[in-house]
Amino acid sequence: MKSFSLGRVIPLVEVSVTGSAERAFPVSELATTEMPLRDARMRPLRDLRISVTDRCNFRCVYCMPKEVFGRDYEFLPRGELLSFEEIERVARVFIGLGVEKIRLTGGEPLLRKDLECLVERLAAMRTPSGEDVELTLTTNGSLLSRKARSLWDAGLTRITVSLDAMNATVFQQMNGVNFPAALVLEGIDAALHVGLAPVKVNMVVKRGVNEAQILPMASHFRGTGVEVRFIEFMDVGTSNGWNMESVVSSSEVVRCIDAAFPLVPMGREKPSATSVRYRYADGQGEIGVISSVSQPFCGDCTRLRLSADGKLFTCLFASHGLDMRGPLRNGESDDALRRRVAALWTRRADRYSEQRGEDSAAHSRSKIEMSFIGG
Repeated sequence: MKSFSLGRVIPLVEVSVTGSAERAFPVSELATTEMPLRDARMRPLRDLRISVTDRCNFRCVYCMPKEVFGRDYEFLPRGELLSFEEIERVARVFIGLGVEKIRLTGGEPLLRKDLECLVERLAAMRTPSGEDVELTLTTNGSLLSRKARSLWDAGLTRITVSLDAMNATVFQQMNGVNFPAALVLEGIDAALHVGLAPVKVNMVVKRGVNEAQILPMASHFRGTGVEVRFIEFMDVGTSNGWNMESVVSSSEVVRCIDAAFPLVPMGREKPSATSVRYRYADGQGEIGVISSVSQPFCGDCTRLRLSADGKLFTCLFASHGLDMRGPLRNGESDDALRRRVAALWTRRADRYSEQRGEDSAAHSRSKIEMSFIGG
């Protein structure tokens, strides 16, 4: 595997970002690139999230509300999706630039036909130093009971499942298609049975909808080895009707659980982790909280996102992406692709969640939908 050379001279590279003028970056600005690659705020590039499809069989109120993503909504034609071969090639480029973790997402990634073939390709990759690349996947769990074994056999080692309520009625209200929570729980059990560990469960908490499910969720998974992560309702995209009044802060979540099951703070697993962890004082496991709204963590973000049609986004709340599909299909070399990514990352200065707190109108700007680039 070729790695990104240290200190080599990099020729002029043109980077076209969707929705903005094409510009060229001077050779002098890219003359030396140290590993790990760092952005304008000195954040290293470590994580790549890959959306394999923009389709989903749920219509969750915080992501793909059915009022917007109705029966007539036009998803991407198959020919516009990156092929598995193209995804594999892009992943190798990123690993050569310092990426250590890849997360497959969507839409709902398990809707992508033969996804296990892609998992097998990515699971075989190694960093330039010979270390395994951490490979994980986020799913709504609807197909997990039938897919867990094949994903494990293909090389997936851990998984995150979205589940927003234990109560059947509340969960059906959240997912918008009346899908039963019991079937998602079957998928979680199947994942645990085959050895996909740790299994993490994500719960997006929206005031007035499912905040009463915080304690039932914590109680159900205590002592099971499954970590529930409670996520503040975020203004991703422009279609979910976000407002600050609908946000249940992480501190409120922690107080609710701590009153029933005392918690001990543990902090983040590593600086770039999205979740702040707490362990149960009686040793019955952990929970996590993800606080993009109330306690932004932009300063330690190490993630890039690749959309299903091959655009790179430097932030979950971005408006525009850098096209990679065109260069891939036009025969651009791996070195040229690396230069594109390096030019994008070294100029990255995103801190949207911090800006949201500084400017109440920031959230109203146009942003890519979460179903397009994953959470």
